[in-house]
Amino acid sequence: MRSSRRHPLLVPVLLCAIAVLAARPGDDDQPTADVSAQVARLYEDAALATQRYEAGRQEADAQQARAQQAEARLDGERRETARLHEDLGRIARAQYRSGGGIPMAARIILADSPEDLMRDQHVFSQADLAVGNAIGRSRRAEVRLAADEAKAASAWRALKKRNAELADLKQGIQRRLDEARGQLQGQADASVAAGTCRGAVRLDQPPNQVTASWVAPVETVELSAAFGSGGSRWANRHTGQDFAVPIGTPVRAAGAGRVVRVSCGGAFGIQVVIEHPGGYCTQYAHLAAVTVDQGDRVTTGQWIGQSGTTGNSTGPHLHFEVRVTPELGSALDPLPWLAQRGVPLG
Repeated sequence: MRSSRRHPLLVPVLLCAIAVLAARPGDDDQPTADVSAQVARLYEDAALATQRYEAGRQEADAQQARAQQAEARLDGERRETARLHEDLGRIARAQYRSGGGIPMAARIILADSPEDLMRDQHVFSQADLAVGNAIGRSRRAEVRLAADEAKAASAWRALKKRNAELADLKQGIQRRLDEARGQLQGQADASVAAGTCRGAVRLDQPPNQVTASWVAPVETVELSAAFGSGGSRWANRHTGQDFAVPIGTPVRAAGAGRVVRVSCGGAFGIQVVIEHPGGYCTQYAHLAAVTVDQGDRVTTGQWIGQSGTTGNSTGPHLHFEVRVTPELGSALDPLPWLAQRGVPLG
């Protein structure tokens, strides 16, 4: 008969297993991490593709300048060839008028003296030499002309093919990036609607080579709505500085500090607030994802999230604030504040 007694270690093992499963991120967190990582990777790929495309465009401009120079050179060679042909005709006509067609035996008979014969022979030899030189120059010019024309045509064909390939590569990456950005924003909107944050997405960040104490919150700065500006979107005045950036753009910590708030929902959507030494705080709002948790320590330039358009937002951008306290209502104008710290943006 089987014993009904339980193994004394069975209950603790089950409790530990339940605790481990409860501590693991939910199934919904993994898609967010995957999409965020995909956006970050495609963002870098798109930047590299754009650099290659721009390099190709600059090379095209340089090739066009070289082609124009070659065409000018070809025109010069065409004119030189035409001139040589004219010289050949003129020499032939002069030789014919001077008796160049008379046989040598007749010249000897008709010559008044040996000196006249030698002089006439010298003139005819010089004329023959001039004709030979002119023919040689003409042929060499024609060969150069044909080679330069073939070289210019080949360079243009190769350049057009390469530029088309670069354009296709750039468009393909941009298309995949747009699709991934849409998925990322959709997940962010669902998180904001639920009022719950999914937690930090740990992305593979590039090596942080920032040596300054302060940086702009995004690498490529394009200012939009300014501090203190009015509009129907805000109850009073705009409390920060907006940066027009696409969804998924890496958002950087403007300075070193500690994350004191990560929240989702409300007018700011997904936001991060960092407290810096000295008491000032910076806020990063309307994000699509965050890469830090509340309580984390961050360094200057570290990725803390990805931009989006969550909350009260009419389009993709980063809302950046500088505050005296972590709370809304203590904001300062970010541009002069950053400028005082060596980051001029205005």
